[in-house]
Amino acid sequence: MITFNHDIEFIEKQRECSYFKDYETSDIKYRLIHNCTKEQYLDMLQKGWRRFGKMHFVPICESCTKCTSMRIVVDDFKFSKSQKRVLNKNKDTKVFIQPPSVSYEHIELYNKYHEYMSDKKGWSYNPIEIGEYIRSYVDGKNSGFAREILYFDENKLIGVALVDILDAGISAIYCYYDHDYEERSIGQFSILFQIKIAQELNIPYIYLGYWIKDHFSMGYKEKYHPFEILKNRPDDEEKAIWELYEK
Repeated sequence: MITFNHDIEFIEKQRECSYFKDYETSDIKYRLIHNCTKEQYLDMLQKGWRRFGKMHFVPICESCTKCTSMRIVVDDFKFSKSQKRVLNKNKDTKVFIQPPSVSYEHIELYNKYHEYMSDKKGWSYNPIEIGEYIRSYVDGKNSGFAREILYFDENKLIGVALVDILDAGISAIYCYYDHDYEERSIGQFSILFQIKIAQELNIPYIYLGYWIKDHFSMGYKEKYHPFEILKNRPDDEEKAIWELYEK
């Protein structure tokens, strides 16, 4: 078995677009970073990079800029009446925050969520194996900023959110949950709970990844306003330009 212990960077061109599969392709730059520091990660996060495990990536498509990096402005965020109702519906939901982990319950819930989304939104469905889950969501747990938020109904795991918590921002990596508990709106609750964490810790931004206005899977992020969008696609030496989004 060959093990690579050094960092690498590469570009994948003309891959199937994750958001417009029928008529778009995408170009993605990747960096495999084994020991990413908080300072290095924050710089990349501010420039539009995302992370799964030890792999970081950013779109560099030449012909399309529909994917826009966005971040919630925490200090100016006010919970709406409907959002307060979501928080209230989850007042009995047990929440635990810890370094990322994996268990049978994780895998079962992850696959149940994706099977549901395959039926509802046409997502491709391939059950995840434990090794792939570890590479995507557990690797990098010793970074000092990687966390998972676990949501329980009594002793039953009903939701998992993978996040990175830094002094200057929280990155919402991924969230999956049990649609049998649809009345709790766990997806919404997870974002609102992260906002409350940021408010308590004086963290200025929640990075929600890429946003595409009116997209059937990505458009929901617009409800978490005010938010800023990244106006450029800066390289390592350039400064990121963030601007408040105005409808």
